[in-house]
Amino acid sequence: MGWTLLGLVVFALALVALWQWAVATRATWLLDEVDSWFTSGAARHVAGPVSLGEHPEQQLHVWVPANSAAGDAPRPVLIFIHGGGWSTGSPFEYGFVARNFAAEGFVTVNLGYRLGDDGKFPAMLEDSAAGVKWVYENIAEHGGNPQQIYLMGHSAGAYNAVMLGLDRQWLGREGLPDDVLKGVVGLAGPYDFLPLDGPGVERAFGDAPDLAATQPINFARADAPPMLLLTGGADVTVKPRNSSALATRMSALGIAMEPVILDGMDHAGSIVTMARPFDRDRRAKDAVLAFLRSPDRASPASVPVQAGTR
Repeated sequence: MGWTLLGLVVFALALVALWQWAVATRATWLLDEVDSWFTSGAARHVAGPVSLGEHPEQQLHVWVPANSAAGDAPRPVLIFIHGGGWSTGSPFEYGFVARNFAAEGFVTVNLGYRLGDDGKFPAMLEDSAAGVKWVYENIAEHGGNPQQIYLMGHSAGAYNAVMLGLDRQWLGREGLPDDVLKGVVGLAGPYDFLPLDGPGVERAFGDAPDLAATQPINFARADAPPMLLLTGGADVTVKPRNSSALATRMSALGIAMEPVILDGMDHAGSIVTMARPFDRDRRAKDAVLAFLRSPDRASPASVPVQAGTR
């Protein structure tokens, strides 16, 4: 028994070390592979890559719960936009997000967008909006409810998601109704980051003629979709002040909001703990699920106070 327990401990430590290395080296495909060992049979990949443009990054993938079948009631839809500093990442490599939320009953779509020099502002927003349009028009074919679409992103992807939720023009250009998003989740996202700091951010936004127009905080509005702003208290990559600043601005407009700040969690933590077996710390996953399942989500104008930890 002692050796068995020791072996399990060594295996667990090895998985953690492997995960940390993969995060540090952005080997997300390896993280996805580890998760697939534990989520096998929980979800089905039913579409993808679906091309949304001429660039290989302009694609999406669809997962559904493993037990879904024709004739089921339409399920809520979660669109996830990956991070990577607007320079790296692939929607398929984040399959662990889709599988875990499909297992919770959501039709889940992983959405990609142009990266690097081809993905400079506003390309990342144009591509994200085009993906939402595809979902709105096609997701019913996969058992999803186009009247119950939620948008979630991590890091750079959280910027894309929150910007689409606040600045009406991007979804409006696609001819989508103003209330198409029933909720937006931002995980460790940058929402107020002027002056530009760092080569990645400067490459993505440095050519914008009006830098103020790149900042989500400048589009805060009282009639925005409900938002959950979640971040780690130990995040030194995208500091928690981004979520706090946007929540303060929304509150000043009469929408009582506080960010969920998880003590001790770093930048990767809010996305790492969405996967198995690393979801022993369920704070981030449970907060997202509670937000998505709250009956208050039925009204786009209703944004309750988020429970925060500091």
